[in-house]
Amino acid sequence: MLTLPKIRSYGEYSSNNYGAHALQVEVGPLTVWFSYRTPVAFQVDNHNRVMLRNYWSTVTGKHLNWIDGGSRQAKKNRVVQEEFDRLWQEQVGPLLAGDVAETFLASMGV
Repeated sequence: MLTLPKIRSYGEYSSNNYGAHALQVEVGPLTVWFSYRTPVAFQVDNHNRVMLRNYWSTVTGKHLNWIDGGSRQAKKNRVVQEEFDRLWQEQVGPLLAGDVAETFLASMGV
């Protein structure tokens, strides 16, 4: 049975108003983390979490650190956009098919 998506904020914001800028969305075996409206990390069951390098601001850097802990090793494991996109296609692509995939990817901003 497919469960409904779960959306929650992550991180250490003191107010729920700001928590909307750091969202985690779970859909079945897929979890996607957003910084504002940008997907910055994802994880598919049985795969390691994939994290983008920080190309944006200190706020997005803080979001990334909340997701992976921000250690020196965690930062080394973050990938460039091209690798992020390739791994998305490789890991998420098989979960989705046809029109469903296009609709889902568009809703995720990818």
